Amino acid sequence: MTESQRPSGEYPMYPSYGNGDAAYPPPPSYRPAEPIATGPGTTVWPGGNDGSGGSGGNGAGGPDFPPPAPQEPAAPRQRARRPVALLAAVAIAAAMVGGGTATVVEQLTGGGTNSAASEVVPGTTVSQSSKGTVSGVAKAVSPMIVEINATSTAGESTGSGVVITSDGEIVTNNHVISGASSIKVTLSTGRTYTADVVGTDPDKDLALIKLRGASGLKTATLGDSSAVAVGDQVVAIGSPEGLTGTVTSGIVSALDRDVTVAKEDGSGQGQGGQGGGEQWPFEFGGRQFNGDTGESTTTYKAIQTDASLNPGNSGGALINMNGEIIGINSAMYSASSSNGSSGSSAGSVGLGFAIPVNTLKADLDTLRAGNRS
Repeated sequence: MTESQRPSGEYPMYPSYGNGDAAYPPPPSYRPAEPIATGPGTTVWPGGNDGSGGSGGNGAGGPDFPPPAPQEPAAPRQRARRPVALLAAVAIAAAMVGGGTATVVEQLTGGGTNSAASEVVPGTTVSQSSKGTVSGVAKAVSPMIVEINATSTAGESTGSGVVITSDGEIVTNNHVISGASSIKVTLSTGRTYTADVVGTDPDKDLALIKLRGASGLKTATLGDSSAVAVGDQVVAIGSPEGLTGTVTSGIVSALDRDVTVAKEDGSGQGQGGQGGGEQWPFEFGGRQFNGDTGESTTTYKAIQTDASLNPGNSGGALINMNGEIIGINSAMYSASSSNGSSGSSAGSVGLGFAIPVNTLKADLDTLRAGNRS
């Protein structure tokens, strides 16, 4: 065997891989083995091969070379899951600007709770989920509407009222309690109180009464009647014919109607009177409805509604869909009453009127001062 003519450090030729051509593999990651010279004419390669040839040789009796040592695959880079990385970035940014991280994280992860169902309309007990529904308004406001039974020398009449303070101040129509010697008020719970008249304003057909010994009552929220528009949906609550807490609904039919009513109940014609008297009479457009209004009358601008009103609704509430009082129901037209029929046979035909709540708010101080006419 002759000495290898390959220069020291030169890479060996590997056998072809099916295409008949020799090819150089990429340099190994380790230094190639060097032949060991043991004597003239003899070369020994590491691994015990004497260079006499064999399998895997170069085809010319050349020595075998070990294949490059296999390299372990590089460990895959650990990539953070996108949501975690995003949350971490958000948390750091939020901390840098002064907090709020928990809120942001809850919103991103969907862990936050929806508080809309528990929110209520300011000033009322109408839940957000029930806002705009008749049932929601009725449930929220009915506890603030009371039935009023007034007894006078002319008989007994029934009307309604609205609780405006927790200690029992109640707004109603003047004609409901006019001339009364005693007043009994029944709450939606069925509890009954005796009430005293605080102040009256016959010119606006308003009165303020106060319960004896009452406390902790639920109170109604007085809205803004100047924001009312024709077509707005409304709810009416009262005690027609003594049916406490009756709820009806409709829309605002018109605004600023000039309605004329009697200042006093001098003829015994109480709203829903038990003695068979007619409904409370009123005038509109120069015509009289539901009887003779007499000589002592007053005229005010009213909200017209088609919500069903009947004897006993006077003094009750006209309510918007946020649960706010926008008017005090005061008059309604019944076609049958003009034919001389009794009040019990008369019914609503969708022509009702309410005193705007802004008129009431402007008059409250006068009523509380004990003004009486």
